[in-house]
Amino acid sequence: MIQSQRSALIVGASRGLGLGLVETFLKRGWRVTATQRTPSPDLARLASDALRIETADIDDDAGVAALHDRLAAQHFDLIFVVAGVATQAHEPLHAVPRAVAAQVYLTNAISPIRFAEAFLDRLAPGGSIALMSSILGSVSLNQDGGWENYRASKAALNTLARSFEIRHRAENVSVLILHPGWVRTEMGGAEADIDVATSVTGLADVIAAQLGRPGAHYLDYRGQILAW
Repeated sequence: MIQSQRSALIVGASRGLGLGLVETFLKRGWRVTATQRTPSPDLARLASDALRIETADIDDDAGVAALHDRLAAQHFDLIFVVAGVATQAHEPLHAVPRAVAAQVYLTNAISPIRFAEAFLDRLAPGGSIALMSSILGSVSLNQDGGWENYRASKAALNTLARSFEIRHRAENVSVLILHPGWVRTEMGGAEADIDVATSVTGLADVIAAQLGRPGAHYLDYRGQILAW
């Protein structure tokens, strides 16, 4: 029996890791629906019959609902919420304006879970919800401090992701909470350990190995289990 073509929804794909994931899954023969918050020339350059580009902001509930309606006929083996921000990440929490700190938390923790909830009915049997987290979201591994508000937002994402999986445990939902490594992107900076290609190749391999595995799994791009 010939296996049907896999499909992925990559949320937040205009640049960096999201863009790299779109390119990687396309090369692996997947059909990909990619979202952008605003038009992305880099994403447009990947145009192919296997790529559908949509515009949506995960912080906009009405926009997410409209996207859900536009994709009513589709189901996805992978729904991967990559979108996130690191505004004023290097400043201590008390130096970050309350509105900025709250927005980071909203975008990095609340909106991904709300998106996962809204799109759970679009997940194909044997598929996975993936959420882009960070090793900085590990409380037990925080030995150096820094990145305080960003760390807190990713720790919150991890906690909410586990609660999401528990809430849907009777449905055998698979939730992959993924750390991409320290990557040379606009967020990671030029001194980071690895390039985008290394990260997204590893992430795609981990997803392939874990696809559909019930439970909540906190892993890095090499497939290593991370401490909460």
